[in-house]
Amino acid sequence: MSITRRPTRKIMVGDVPVGGDAPVSVQSMTTTKTADVEATVAQVYALRGAGADIVRVTCNDAEAAAGLGEIVSRSPVPIIADIHFQYRLALASLEAGVAGLRLNPGNIRKPEHIRMVARAAADAGVPIRVGVNAGSLDKDLLAKYGAPVPEALVESGLGEIRLLEEVGFEDIKISVKHSHVPSMVESYRLLSERIDYPLHLGVTEAGPPPGGLIKSVAGISTLLLEGIGDTIRFSLTADPVEEAKAGRKLLEYLDLRERRGLDLIACPSCGRAEVDVIEVAAKVSAALEAENSPLQVAVMGCVVNGPGEARAADLGIAAGHGKGHLFVKGRVVRVVAESEMVDALVEEARRLVDEGVEARLAAAESARETGRGAAGR
Repeated sequence: MSITRRPTRKIMVGDVPVGGDAPVSVQSMTTTKTADVEATVAQVYALRGAGADIVRVTCNDAEAAAGLGEIVSRSPVPIIADIHFQYRLALASLEAGVAGLRLNPGNIRKPEHIRMVARAAADAGVPIRVGVNAGSLDKDLLAKYGAPVPEALVESGLGEIRLLEEVGFEDIKISVKHSHVPSMVESYRLLSERIDYPLHLGVTEAGPPPGGLIKSVAGISTLLLEGIGDTIRFSLTADPVEEAKAGRKLLEYLDLRERRGLDLIACPSCGRAEVDVIEVAAKVSAALEAENSPLQVAVMGCVVNGPGEARAADLGIAAGHGKGHLFVKGRVVRVVAESEMVDALVEEARRLVDEGVEARLAAAESARETGRGAAGR
């Protein structure tokens, strides 16, 4: 099964395409003070290493605006300036060379200010995200609807888009974020029926893990599976590096991005297991995640699903009583004791990455032939 993406316009955020036929991108946001250039740049690099394609930084005062120029020049990814209340900071951010702006229609309210920013962004060739949030909805819309319901969020976003379009600005993406997952999903569904601008997905203020992860996956993956969404952010109360990791993993699991790290398949364990699957899986995960091995590895505890899962993965263990068959690309290469399973999988993972699959399988076949020859003598 492949996901059929909803057609959208393509825009460019720096050198990262968003929308159209571009891969779904991962975004996160720094938690540093933007005026602290060194700390912010360091966090941007950490986010890039964890899988972020685009990073947003706050521009909430003059000191932050002053730091943006150096941050932009040193960043390995496009930088988006997050703007609230003060349109002049949006203008200062554009002068600093940011790759995008995020404007909140709930707190920059004068149409002439929004149009002024749009003209400046057009001159700079910089896109704008209309970032609607349930928690900062315009008071008139709250009065009209009585609550931040999906219809209110969509009306807010469409109103802001009209102001941008009035001055000919169409380099737009949009988000309609809500902390209530069903409301978030419905908001994006409604919006996707009205516009073809690219959509940035997220459950706002999702909270700390594990709850924040569950909320984010529930909302974002529901929409992605429906073909809705062009870029995503997990809004966690945690180190933003965890946001980037989770977002990237989600896209890999949905086959929306190529796998670049470990994909561990492991049974949940039960009374049939003949080895400590939980312990073996945890140790394998820790070891191979640290090496960023781009492999699918199966750790299975019994003969029911074990051989099938192990055979289908790049590497796998199908366990029996205190030992297991070690599979490499669908072939059994040897039998290992439970105490040796972690080391064996790590060793084989390194060989696959360093030597290549075909060379490793040829070596394993040669070893088996040697063993059969010795047994026959």
